[in-house]
Amino acid sequence: MNRSVRSFIVLFTIIALIAVFTLVPKIPQDLNYHDFGDQKQILGIPNFWNVMTSLPFLIVGLVGMRRVTASRLDGGLPQLRSAYLMFFIGVGLTGLGSGYYHLNPDNGTLVWDRLPMTIAFMALFSAIVGEFLSIEWGRRLLYPLILIGMASVIYWHWSEQQGLGDLRFYGLVQFLPMLLIPVMLIFCQPRLSGNGYLWGIVGIYVAAKLAEAGDAVIYEHLRFFSGHSLKHLLAAGGAGLFLIALQKRVPVHRAVKSETGVIAK
Repeated sequence: MNRSVRSFIVLFTIIALIAVFTLVPKIPQDLNYHDFGDQKQILGIPNFWNVMTSLPFLIVGLVGMRRVTASRLDGGLPQLRSAYLMFFIGVGLTGLGSGYYHLNPDNGTLVWDRLPMTIAFMALFSAIVGEFLSIEWGRRLLYPLILIGMASVIYWHWSEQQGLGDLRFYGLVQFLPMLLIPVMLIFCQPRLSGNGYLWGIVGIYVAAKLAEAGDAVIYEHLRFFSGHSLKHLLAAGGAGLFLIALQKRVPVHRAVKSETGVIAK
């Protein structure tokens, strides 16, 4: 499949999903979203486990930033270093924003949870575009995509203040990258080995969303841990898996030569 066909498939998927989100009615923020299954206060900290399970984001983000700035990125492309770095910056800030939100969950604090998440989503997407479609386009799209992601949160918050709550733009920013990544994994030619890492990230994302949806049900069964706390751990684990991928993957041509015995590893 040549490059133009691959690009058309990705572009068609983007247009189709944008059309779907445009056609559905406005989606206001459900205030019940803030009513989490586990609201225990421990050591004076409200919603203790939802706050504490935000910390792995900060840890993974800090480790990722250090590795990206200090290492040669054997499992990544040096030209996409900025995208990798922005991803881990977004992950680290998500730890801070999520912890702040869960201390006092409402629409106002939720803004600071969602803003850094859009940075991470868009940076990851631009990195995958660079790895599978075009390094140049991955570099060019990074900061415009991040601005679009942040604008989606600002627009949602403004719409709520106007009494016209509309989550569609933010929903598109969150779900479009995670839907396009499998499309690129299936139809596009990778520059790096180890697509299993990326499939693992997609699978973890799906599991995290399911845990979030089953927040109260999971807490009712476990009694010590909620679905939302589990979502935090899964999502942070997905970011950690990408960090491992940046250390373990190799360029495809090197992997092929290694398998044929031309290069001994």
